[in-house]
Amino acid sequence: MSGLAFSSMRVGKKYRLINYGEESEFILLEVIGRNDYKLKDLFSLESYRMSELIQYGRGEDFELREIYE
Repeated sequence: MSGLAFSSMRVGKKYRLINYGEESEFILLEVIGRNDYKLKDLFSLESYRMSELIQYGRGEDFELREIYE
């Protein structure tokens, strides 16, 4: 596991998450609870929760990074 810890994520920032070979890019909209966040996908504009992205655990390739533009 590499990259950022969930506790270092900030509202309004953009992030890329890689887990089990799938890549997601999103903006953090709201902190819902401890280690759960409301997110908005940067491509589909769909809203979902962080818990939905990691519901099957963290793969060996798990990586969370901030996107700087």
